[in-house]
Amino acid sequence: MIRWILSKLGGDGFRGEELPLSKVIKCFFVQKLLLQNRKVPWPVHWSTRINAPHKINRGTRYPGLSMGCHIDGRNGISFGKNVWIGPRVSIISMNHDSNDYNRYLKCDPIIIRDNCWLGANSVVLPGVELGEHTIVAAGSVVTRSFPQGNQVLAGVPARVLKPLGIYKGTE
Repeated sequence: MIRWILSKLGGDGFRGEELPLSKVIKCFFVQKLLLQNRKVPWPVHWSTRINAPHKINRGTRYPGLSMGCHIDGRNGISFGKNVWIGPRVSIISMNHDSNDYNRYLKCDPIIIRDNCWLGANSVVLPGVELGEHTIVAAGSVVTRSFPQGNQVLAGVPARVLKPLGIYKGTE
């Protein structure tokens, strides 16, 4: 039974991130039985909302597993390996047309490369690319791309706060 739950909830399997069984069961209950985020093929916190999960390449972790996230993948989002997402993070890949609010603008997908960390309450807006080992400080709003990597971003709008060394983690 547990293996069946894991296969239904994990989609293509639990790659890269070990989850406590209690969290898996809660996610399964909310997603598959209460039908909240039911089309998302990976575990998602019940207070998180994910739009267009089929246009999201989730990498090795589970985007939306933290509470209160808003992940809008309608223009596409690509997560690299080992991307950590804090609570209440918003990743918004699509924007309204400023001359017609009923129309959405097409733009490049959001790309978040390997070993990035998005702090609590941070926002990543459409078309942004974050280079490898980029940390977005809590409460920051990323409005433009920072493809060079190995840096800390902070502020509204986000700017480079300081450089970082090469990531030394296991992934």
